[in-house]
Amino acid sequence: MAVTLAIKVVPSSGRQAWKLDKSGVLKCYLKNPPEKNKANSELVRFLADSLDISTLDVALVGGLTDRKKFVKITIDLSQQAVIDALLAWHS
Repeated sequence: MAVTLAIKVVPSSGRQAWKLDKSGVLKCYLKNPPEKNKANSELVRFLADSLDISTLDVALVGGLTDRKKFVKITIDLSQQAVIDALLAWHS
C-alpha cells in the first residue's frame, strides 16, 4: 500500500519539525538550504526516520523545485495515520 502526501517545506529553518498550518497543510521544517538538492534529500531522510522506515520506501514524486512537495510513501497505514505519526514525532 502507498500513501501520497502534499508537504509544504520550509528549508533553512535551522530545525527539523512537523506541523499542521491553520489551513490543515502539513509543513516540514528542514535545516538544509534549497540548493543542490540538499533540502529534498533531507526531506526524504527525515520522513523515513520519522516513520521508522527505509529511505527506499520514500519517493519524491512532484515539486522538486517548489516548496510544495508531493511524496509517495510505501507503508501499510492510511494517509491520516501517517500524518498523525509525523505530528507525534519528537526529536
